[in-house]
Amino acid sequence: MGNKSILLIGLFLIAVLGVLLIRNLRGGDFDLPDGGETITETIVVEDGQVVGTQDQVEQTQPETIEEDMGTSPRTRITKEIMITDGVKHSIPLEEILSGGPPKDGIPPIDNPKFVSVAEADKWLNDTEPGVVFSRGDTHRFYPYQILVWHEIVNDTVDGERVLVTYCPLCLTGFVLDPLVQGERVEFGTSGKLWKSNLVMYDRKTDSLWAQVLAEAVVGEMTGTKLKILQSDQARYGDWKKLYPDGEVLSRDTGSARSYGRSPYGDYFDVTNLSLSLVNPTDTRLPNDAFVFGIVVNEKPKAYWTQAVKAKGMVEDMFEGERIILRHDKELDVIRMFRVLASGEEERINPVSGFWFSWAAVHPDTELLK
Repeated sequence: MGNKSILLIGLFLIAVLGVLLIRNLRGGDFDLPDGGETITETIVVEDGQVVGTQDQVEQTQPETIEEDMGTSPRTRITKEIMITDGVKHSIPLEEILSGGPPKDGIPPIDNPKFVSVAEADKWLNDTEPGVVFSRGDTHRFYPYQILVWHEIVNDTVDGERVLVTYCPLCLTGFVLDPLVQGERVEFGTSGKLWKSNLVMYDRKTDSLWAQVLAEAVVGEMTGTKLKILQSDQARYGDWKKLYPDGEVLSRDTGSARSYGRSPYGDYFDVTNLSLSLVNPTDTRLPNDAFVFGIVVNEKPKAYWTQAVKAKGMVEDMFEGERIILRHDKELDVIRMFRVLASGEEERINPVSGFWFSWAAVHPDTELLK
């Protein structure tokens, strides 16, 4: 065997050991219970946080839910969860499937860097989409050509941590407040999927979170919800017209990836979304129709954004709430608002993504089309 072959084998072994070391340092992969006794337990959730079991918490009001509108509940609610071999979970464990990569095999961006619009113009086309987020005087654009390779950005904006998330299979892209046990923490990719959707984990408790629910579904934090923050999915060209001094997520991520190319090939060019792990049966809309989804009083409803855009504005009454959807022509996005008793409008932060994903998670959803 030549020296060159020995060197290549050595480099390969070092790379493998490096991957194993990183996985061990981060707690290895997630081993979910397979079989065993399952019991149920009723927990109490208040303002998105689990405060104890129903037996532990004195109930001071009826078990009703005031709308959460894609954010955290405003009143105390009860929720039934399961416990299998000591592991808490709110969804059937057999529905959580391996997406292929191991824990953090799709590497989150933990130390994001940003460039100016002028610099981003060198490699980012005006038609390219991304998540846009503003806080104070900070305006940031997170291109999907980067997020498709990472899915999570653990960012800090104006001194406070935020969690930028994107599931390439479901087109669910939005920003969350990563508050876990009173602390804003980093999240990672679990390597698992639920209903074809990104399953994240928090690096404080190792609980698993379904992005499409913004909720912990396995582990210590089961039942806890994360608040969805105001953000949009927009095109770069529209965004930079409004924020020419804004910041764009840099390709300098610390990972070598083919940015500008998708690891999913022509997934988005086919109407059946061939890489989806669910078999949609709800034909009220095409699988890849883009919708906003909200939950009010435990009842889900989806709004087809294309229909809203065609009309410019749509007003709806849902579960006693007056809801307005309006097309913002400058950014070319749909935004959703709740009309308060005072007549003022308060923005709602929905789950946005493909229809098949929302319908799979909420098979009893209502639809405005």
